[in-house]
Amino acid sequence: MKTLLFLAFLLTASTVQGEPTNAKEAAEKEAAANQLIDEQYAALVATLSPAEQAWEQVLQENLGSFYLPIHKRQKVAGRSNAWDFVDDDPKLPRVLLIGDSVSRGYTQSVRKALAGKANVHRAPANCGPTATGLKKMDVWLGDGNWDVIHFNFGIHDRNTPITEYSERLEQLVERMQKTGAKIIWASTTPIPDDESKKQTAQSIVDRNEAAAQIMAKHGVATDDLFTLITPHLEEMQNPNDVHFNSAGYEFLGQRVGEAILKALK
Repeated sequence: MKTLLFLAFLLTASTVQGEPTNAKEAAEKEAAANQLIDEQYAALVATLSPAEQAWEQVLQENLGSFYLPIHKRQKVAGRSNAWDFVDDDPKLPRVLLIGDSVSRGYTQSVRKALAGKANVHRAPANCGPTATGLKKMDVWLGDGNWDVIHFNFGIHDRNTPITEYSERLEQLVERMQKTGAKIIWASTTPIPDDESKKQTAQSIVDRNEAAAQIMAKHGVATDDLFTLITPHLEEMQNPNDVHFNSAGYEFLGQRVGEAILKALK
């Protein structure tokens, strides 16, 4: 019996060997892992072309504390993501996607849909609310000549007063139209009611209605993603979440690609 207990002790000890014994040790291990990723990422960036290095610098300045570490880990692992550097084919039109994490989610699907047909770029951020758009739009537009800009603001404005949302959105439309690009408004996708997050499904309906008036006033085409995805929420939207599963992003990305191709004709 004593032998069995001793063996059990050894097995238990072996399974936890190397695990942190307290919060301080866990934090130290996490910091060391993050430092290693930072070093590997810096080494990787040093091997890139000047244009790619410049893009990574823009990302470092704009992705923020949530997305930048994710981006670094993915780049070190050799994984593609929505913020990949785009080496333009000069024979193809240039497209810019602007939007929040939902837009980020379908970016890769749009690139796949438009492969060989357009150079698809993404703004170097989770673009968030209209207030952020007014501060950062010039950074997102960069110095490139865009043929089409596909954009959305809405989920992060769900609690912004409608009048303020409309005023800011109109200013953003006017700024993008100054580029000479064809611009496409993507209606905001549905969100669930959630008191804990102070959000209601109706808030998106109301803001889409306000946005529709602005787009009509300025002659902006609408890619109605709200109506497209609504019948498929049960199988394509994550439970009690504003985000979508891979099938949902693929579905949205195909539609966005179609809307962009239509604008390019």
